[in-house]
Amino acid sequence: MVTLAEVARHAGVSASTVSYVLSGKRPISGPTRQRVRASIEQLGYQPHAGARALASSRSRIIALMVPLRTDMYVPVMLEIAVAVATTARAHGYDVLLLTGEEGPSALRRVTGSGLAEAVILMDVQLDDERLPVLRAAGPPAVLVGLPDDPAGLDCVDLDFAAAGALCVEHLAALGHREIAVIGESPGVYARHTGFAERTLRGLREGAGRLGLRLLHRPCEGGHDAVAGVLARIFDERPGVSAFVVQNETAVEPLLALLRRTGRAVPEDVSVVAVCAGQVAAQASVALSSVAIPAQELGRRAVERLVAGLARQDGDARPDAGRGPGVELLAPTLTVRDSSGPPPPPPGVRN
Repeated sequence: MVTLAEVARHAGVSASTVSYVLSGKRPISGPTRQRVRASIEQLGYQPHAGARALASSRSRIIALMVPLRTDMYVPVMLEIAVAVATTARAHGYDVLLLTGEEGPSALRRVTGSGLAEAVILMDVQLDDERLPVLRAAGPPAVLVGLPDDPAGLDCVDLDFAAAGALCVEHLAALGHREIAVIGESPGVYARHTGFAERTLRGLREGAGRLGLRLLHRPCEGGHDAVAGVLARIFDERPGVSAFVVQNETAVEPLLALLRRTGRAVPEDVSVVAVCAGQVAAQASVALSSVAIPAQELGRRAVERLVAGLARQDGDARPDAGRGPGVELLAPTLTVRDSSGPPPPPPGVRN
């Protein structure tokens, strides 16, 4: 393997100059820096990660906390994780993936050991138990999600409240007056998971503003669970003419059950979803939906984190960012085949 001393000889500089170019601890003239970089590239030099971390107190590792729970739609979580890893690598960082449900203890272990120099948190709850540890430890961090109190935190997420309101507004404009929401599994709401709670908040506020009747029912995935929820909805609200679904595993069972009970989509019942774009587009009836911008969320989380690390190093450039804050991506509703006007009342012809 090529050594730092060999790079120095090749570039005609001292070993300490090569070290300073790599660490950025001291200013090096542009021509010298370019010459050293050219020698590194030509010789194929790879700094020893452990030695570099000891010398610079920087591990170049980002810890990504993404609990893979059985009641969450894992493909979306993994899509965000892949975008984080890809973007991090483009910025010269590697990613340490933490998939367990240890919560605060895992965060203390990672930040206390110096194993990772920054953290990205996913599956954020409204009153997330990891946040006091994060605020006390003080490592640079970004949340893919939004807690109830984001003060002092760096957060990026889809504006799920606006997404919920957008679904209601779309159905109201078509003439629907009674809407049922098939939500995530009960455990997601029991944990007060941010995205689900905020979507429900937007749905309720939008329905209240527009004078619509709204019924929300959590739902486990699978045919039997959806069948039970659907039966209870029509028992309680026989006038329901539209559904909003926020549960990818409920999409196909719902469409199949509606067909089996003689309800055509969208002629008899409309269905709108907040879900992964691929799920909506490839459903047996292409769903009108608000897509989860998973790749964009992963990319922006890393970029905000890298900007935070630059600020920590005293980088005052405009592209180093403006400090912690909340960035909510505006939702977009794509109209497909599953939403239309409600059917006319019995005995009324078009």
